[in-house]
Amino acid sequence: MSKNKLKITPLADRVVVEAAVAESKTASGIIIPDTAKEKPSKGTVVAVGSGKKDEPITVKIGDTVLYGKYAGTEIQLDGKDYLIMRESDILAII
Repeated sequence: MSKNKLKITPLADRVVVEAAVAESKTASGIIIPDTAKEKPSKGTVVAVGSGKKDEPITVKIGDTVLYGKYAGTEIQLDGKDYLIMRESDILAII
């Protein structure tokens, strides 16, 4: 179980991820309009659940993770966007 400063505590094998900011410029300097920006697939873990009986949580608060494009459920707390997803939706820790 974790101590987090969010007003939400994920249950079982779920984690809360704060998505990274979408790129607004390409490497060559071209500005990308909001309508063409892709959803980021990278973020920072900000809260973790307690895990399942036989499956402890392996990610921890502060880990930067990669997740699937359509993973998780989007929520908004205190004006920030977060994703709640199962730990199995996380592809890698970077």
